[in-house]
Amino acid sequence: MVWIVVALVAVVVVVATVALVTGRVGVDPMAEPVTSTPDHGLPAGRVRAQDVADVRFATALRGYRMDQVDDVLDRLQDRIAELESDRGGVPPSPGDPWAN
Repeated sequence: MVWIVVALVAVVVVVATVALVTGRVGVDPMAEPVTSTPDHGLPAGRVRAQDVADVRFATALRGYRMDQVDDVLDRLQDRIAELESDRGGVPPSPGDPWAN
């Protein structure tokens, strides 16, 4: 009686292994990311320093290191603010390639 149970377990293990190897049974260790927050990315068109300050990223188990993203965004915001102040509040000319 014990041999029958052992044989059945062995058959189930072999069938499951063959199904996994041949791709008949899919293994999805991580589901597709889902977000419940609105998109807080950069707006379309012209980007200002405040737009960069308002950017928010969703957190994830395996994602970017937040301290690195924050450093890049801080540098980008400072540079955009510097460029805006260099213009002295003058709006871009119609032929300016950087004006969106």
